[in-house]
Amino acid sequence: MRRLWPFGVVAAVELVGVAADSALLQWLAKPLLAPVLLVYLLRVRRRVDPVAVGLVFATGGDIALLLSGDTAFLVGMGCFLGAQVAFLTAFLRHRRPPVVAVAIYLACWAAANLVLWNGLGPLRLPVLGYSLALTLMAAAAVGVSRRVALGGGLFLISDLLIGMGVAGSRVPGHGLAVMTTYIAALLLITTGWVAANRVTAGAGKPAHVPGPVPGNAR
Repeated sequence: MRRLWPFGVVAAVELVGVAADSALLQWLAKPLLAPVLLVYLLRVRRRVDPVAVGLVFATGGDIALLLSGDTAFLVGMGCFLGAQVAFLTAFLRHRRPPVVAVAIYLACWAAANLVLWNGLGPLRLPVLGYSLALTLMAAAAVGVSRRVALGGGLFLISDLLIGMGVAGSRVPGHGLAVMTTYIAALLLITTGWVAANRVTAGAGKPAHVPGPVPGNAR
């Protein structure tokens, strides 16, 4: 975990930038959040997997969402759609999630879209499609580990807050809440994915069975 200190620095700068409403600090920090985790993932895993691809898409989404306007929002949503599909692919290859988790998440997806539908305007259908991919990713994360599941759930909460903002309903400290949950989600998904694959690799190794002790071993 000591390799992750750069992420802590970048995350702190980003959160200060959001709290202080500093565009400069956010432009300096936000585009680096996913790349720092990507470097960590590649150093530990030593190969490109779908989670790494998802972090690349997340970088593009973060940069797009630093811009204003519907076009930038749609580009950012498209990038994050790529991230969700990549994460979903990785998680399903690892292990299938419990059916009950999928059912609960899909029920939440339907309820959230129903509540926000009138306020989303022309963004209704793009949000509907993206949120479905996001929801399936969060559900699939349950099959990987508790840490990855928590990360998937926080990702869903972060984007739900963004959707609420688009629909004209903002919570107190809205921007800080969005970024705090998003930063935690990326960290938990990345580190949880690394840990889950270490466990899987270890489980695949045959147990060492000691042979007879030679008479002159002592």
